Amino acid sequence: MFRYPAFWTRIKFVTCLLLPLSWLFRAGVALRRTCYQRGWLRIERLPIPVIVVGNISVGGTGKTPLVLWLVARLREAGYRPGVISRGYGATRRSNKSPRAVLADSDAVLCGDEPVLLARYGGCPVWIGKNRPATAHALLAANADCNVIVSDDGLQHYRLARDVEIAVVDGTRGHGNGFMLPAGPLREPVSQLELVDAVVIRGRVAPAASTTPPSFLMTLEPAKLRNLHEANRTLAFKSLKGKRVHAVAGIGNPQQFFDTLTQLGIAHTPHAFADHHAFKASDIHFNDCDAVVMTEKDAVKCERFATDDDWALQAEARVHHSLAQLVLKRMKQRR
Repeated sequence: MFRYPAFWTRIKFVTCLLLPLSWLFRAGVALRRTCYQRGWLRIERLPIPVIVVGNISVGGTGKTPLVLWLVARLREAGYRPGVISRGYGATRRSNKSPRAVLADSDAVLCGDEPVLLARYGGCPVWIGKNRPATAHALLAANADCNVIVSDDGLQHYRLARDVEIAVVDGTRGHGNGFMLPAGPLREPVSQLELVDAVVIRGRVAPAASTTPPSFLMTLEPAKLRNLHEANRTLAFKSLKGKRVHAVAGIGNPQQFFDTLTQLGIAHTPHAFADHHAFKASDIHFNDCDAVVMTEKDAVKCERFATDDDWALQAEARVHHSLAQLVLKRMKQRR
């Protein structure tokens, strides 16, 4: 499972040692992109619009909450969206061929993020390593779908797209600015100039006028949901003064711990690698009144959860002008 190395945040000795490999990786990325641009590698275009939400760096940036927000805006505009994902974190055999993900699917088999999307997106969700094949399978099973949202598909050039949205972690930014393995970047920062919109997750507003346009996204805590009894909720203030353990297996666990602190919930933090395969012993503690985790982690822990385990539900907040931009681009390019 992925863990963000410390040397990706600043230039250290190990960074310099890895620079030759980073330059080779950058050359390979550029060559691959050129092959698609010049038609040497085939690009498949669907009969309906495709919106890609991704990032240029490794690690979580908030793509899944943005996809949920975008799907809701598309439905409000009268569209019937479908979501495709590779299903990262799923067992290898599970996402080898396209398959549907349902709200009650096993996150171990399908991946934590696809299950979240199926549970809260209100639209069909399919996973598969081959993005075009996965999209065709979704359309074959859902004939009324008229727009595809590809979760984390910015580097999957084989699938033609009408709109590209890049998500950036406002806390980490672009790390030390180098590409893999010397830094966290999968593509150079200059690639952001070619997307339709950049969404910055954080609390620092982007510049008023940028090209492409930038939008601020915040994740606003909504409620605490019990893992053992889904309809049961808890007020944040109920955990004040309690012995709370916080568990996070996401791209940037510190953001989750900071959110709990801002809510006034004192806690003992436990950080795990992104997409960590949780087991019961990871979330059960002796000196504990409550365990709080992210929704992404909760879908993997529900099968062995107790009455004291809670998921923090958060909702993405983005200015409505992003939805207007996406709808405008879709119509222009179709």
